[in-house]
Amino acid sequence: MSTDLLQRGKQIKLAVFDVDGVLTDGRLYFLEDGSEFKTFSTLDGQGIKMLMAAGVQTAIISGRKTPVVERRAKNLGIPHLYQGREDKLVVLDELLAQLNLSYEQVAYLGDDLPDLPVIRRVGLGMAVANAASFVREHAHGITHARGGEGAAREFCELILRAQGRLDAANAAYL
Repeated sequence: MSTDLLQRGKQIKLAVFDVDGVLTDGRLYFLEDGSEFKTFSTLDGQGIKMLMAAGVQTAIISGRKTPVVERRAKNLGIPHLYQGREDKLVVLDELLAQLNLSYEQVAYLGDDLPDLPVIRRVGLGMAVANAASFVREHAHGITHARGGEGAAREFCELILRAQGRLDAANAAYL
């Protein structure tokens, strides 16, 4: 893990996640009745819970809107959920004003072009391993794991490690 990423991670007070391709594998599953379903990693969910337990606020910003994401956010206790919002930077500006935070205090994990303006603006902007190549080129860091397969957990643990809280977060389960 680079010194730069750890330095950036020290200041983080808010971690923001995209959904499709980040918290999921990016595939869209539609049933014949028109409903859709998504699969989420329990490893990612545990990482998000550990981050929140350490005092880092969390949010989801997704360009698509689906009840499945609302249910997942509720199950994890993620307090800030924005769906159906294509301009993610505008949403982030609203959230930062509400929470009285600066861009430098935000970490964002994304995978595709709509995430790029936020990735480039925040203190720690990261891409998942299978993100679009142009997005990976402009991110501060890239996870080893693919979206929906532990990338969010890796991102959360990086922040916890940077803030000296990972050992305590893990020790809580011993």
